[in-house]
Amino acid sequence: MAGIACSCPSSLSSASNLATPGLIIGTYKGRALTERRSHKRNLVIKAEVDFVNFEEAKKLIAVDGYAVVDIRDRTQFERAHIRDCYHVPLFIENKDNDLGTILLRTVHNNFSGLFYGLPFTKPNPDFLQSVRSQFSPESKLLLVCQEGLRSTAAANKLDEAGYQNIACITSGLQSVAPGVFDTVGSTELQNAGKAGLVTIQGKISAVLGTVLICAYLFITFFPDQAEKLLQLVPAS
Repeated sequence: MAGIACSCPSSLSSASNLATPGLIIGTYKGRALTERRSHKRNLVIKAEVDFVNFEEAKKLIAVDGYAVVDIRDRTQFERAHIRDCYHVPLFIENKDNDLGTILLRTVHNNFSGLFYGLPFTKPNPDFLQSVRSQFSPESKLLLVCQEGLRSTAAANKLDEAGYQNIACITSGLQSVAPGVFDTVGSTELQNAGKAGLVTIQGKISAVLGTVLICAYLFITFFPDQAEKLLQLVPAS
């Protein structure tokens, strides 16, 4: 078989090289030598988390196909949640029985738990794995919590894990007006974080306020009758 002759400039001696981006061509004892240089860059694509109001959130679900991921604890989720959402709690109830946890849980239950109905929780170690088992990194996810803080923390975790289409409701579900979303539960979304003595105090305040307003109106429009009633009150 006839060989293909190639004439090279004299400048290409046995130790000469022609360099091109990523490729070096040279000759050594009549043979062509090639070497490919690979310049690898560690490119980190970091997507920004979108913070939207509840009206924009509704559009993301209906128009853009975002899936709702509720990251609240079980108690708030059961009180009220958006229908057909996915529940992947960022925090779970802490039932550990070491001495330190028992002390902290006792303090919590006597204050935050008693007044606000909040369970004593700890970070969910399976949060990322649970999300990955249901959604790919390309999925469009709307993360929701009650106040907006936990959803922001969850968004940062998913962002670091490679999820690129993440949105959160600014100020959380407590800012959602009634009737915006089709919901499941015994209360409205904005009230799902209220429990414990706070709700009782709120009801007492509402009743007391109603009584005071009625008394004020009665005295204003029926002063004579009000004066007679006051005269019937025994002096202390």
